[in-house]
Amino acid sequence: MAGEGDPLFLQVKEARASVLEPYAGPSGFPNHGQRVVDGYRIMQPASDIFLGWTAGSRNRHFFIRQLRDIKISVRLETFGPAEMDLYATWCGRALALSHARSGSAALLSGYMGKSEGFDQALASFSVAYADQNEKDHAALKRAIRDGKVEAQVEEER
Repeated sequence: MAGEGDPLFLQVKEARASVLEPYAGPSGFPNHGQRVVDGYRIMQPASDIFLGWTAGSRNRHFFIRQLRDIKISVRLETFGPAEMDLYATWCGRALALSHARSGSAALLSGYMGKSEGFDQALASFSVAYADQNEKDHAALKRAIRDGKVEAQVEEER
């Protein structure tokens, strides 16, 4: 139990090979859980003190972290263009800071170069990804309407 009588839960999750391994080669870590934990520690300014990794039977790899039941979400549907621009800026800055903490900022800068090519590629990908999400959501709504998929609406607390 935590100091205020709150229960403490540890979550054990299986860590499989990175989806990048077929393209970039095997991980340098002997345990996939260790790879995940190392990534958390690089990207997060303050990581979970319970963060760790282990191996189970049949050479399965796991990582452990504290489970927190925090459901915070941004209500994007209430955003206008100005709020969305500000939110996107904050997300971009958080991602940039995470990469800068990784020690690879110079490598990333050299890779991206000084032109706007990377910026344009990222923007094009983002628009295409958003378009695909809209198509997928429309297909889901059709499937619900046609009775192919059952949906339950979660009530707000």
